[in-house]
Amino acid sequence: MSQRDDLLAGAKRCLVDKGYGKTTARDIAAASGAHLASIGYHFGSKDNLMNTAVMEASGDWADSFQAAVSASRAQAPEQRMRALVGSILETLPRERDLLVASVQAYSQAQFDGGIREMLATNIGVGRRELAALILGREPDDVDPETAAGLGSMVYNVISGFVIQFLVDPDALPTVDQAMDGLRALTTASD
Repeated sequence: MSQRDDLLAGAKRCLVDKGYGKTTARDIAAASGAHLASIGYHFGSKDNLMNTAVMEASGDWADSFQAAVSASRAQAPEQRMRALVGSILETLPRERDLLVASVQAYSQAQFDGGIREMLATNIGVGRRELAALILGREPDDVDPETAAGLGSMVYNVISGFVIQFLVDPDALPTVDQAMDGLRALTTASD
């Protein structure tokens, strides 16, 4: 592994062990075995390194549920959504520390233009990829309107589950309850 990779791995460990806001550059250097100055050389700052670590770790989590949905590609969008919701609800407990760090990163976006820009870019990519997952398409085949509509809704479902899980993990719905709720949103009558 390169020193840059070691720093990223160390930053990811610090996200889990100390959280986003409490991690220092010295913590990362100690966790990675790299020199303190190498953070600036490879990432420009500790904040840039932490932001990159959060984005990479979040991407790793997304890859885990993307695999579950990809197995459902031949099925209808509702079945792909069911696979996505099931995978998210299943992975939340083991990804708790990463999710806490991610929420901390989102809260920093108000005060850090760099992280705000990185998050905005990743949200845009995520919306397109989520829409593609549900539709059984490649991300390049999803138009901006679909990404803004469907992709945003799926992104909001995931974000909502994350926040609910972090606040009250025992109150999450089952997959069946979540799917019933999603159906009710589009079929409910007055």
